Amino acid sequence: MRKLHLVFAALIALAVSATMPSTAFADWYFDATINEWVDSDAPKVTGRRGGSKIKRKEVDYPTKYKKGTIIVETSERRLYLVLGNGRAMKYGVGVGRDGFRWSGTHRITRKAEWPSWTPPPAMRKRVPGLPKFMPGGPNNPMGARALYIGNTLFRLHGTVEPWTIGTAVSSGCIRLTNPDIIDLYNRAKVGARIIVRH
Repeated sequence: MRKLHLVFAALIALAVSATMPSTAFADWYFDATINEWVDSDAPKVTGRRGGSKIKRKEVDYPTKYKKGTIIVETSERRLYLVLGNGRAMKYGVGVGRDGFRWSGTHRITRKAEWPSWTPPPAMRKRVPGLPKFMPGGPNNPMGARALYIGNTLFRLHGTVEPWTIGTAVSSGCIRLTNPDIIDLYNRAKVGARIIVRH
């Protein structure tokens, strides 16, 4: 019986290693709690690297802003979608890191499902090796949905790094988990007011 268990364990290890990222095996480990391979050198921003601990929820939110307004509180790392009647949907967000935070009032000018990504030249200069263009899809850093902010380069968008929600890591965009950006995308309208403040 013990030999049979060892054979099954070896088969499972072989099957799992076939899905492992193409880097040195010693730098990665399989995290069974999130069912994926994890880079051992990657920063663990939350206790569970695979996902965000911040869950969206409807909250009391007395405000003068009308229904449909999006308010991003960068210092709080939260986004509020005004629902009306003193209520809002509250989402966790990742915001711009030091030197990349901004504030202002704009409108949502466009919405896109599985958006493509064209890193601006300044970003490609800062991070050599970035592609000039990346088509939309599950591996794209823009995630599942994007809401374009005015005529800026900034967007509300999903992420392939949900563990970064609640931190200041971006180049100015506001990121949400993919389930949260899909929820916001389905609720928010083109033309909606968006207020980003410290």
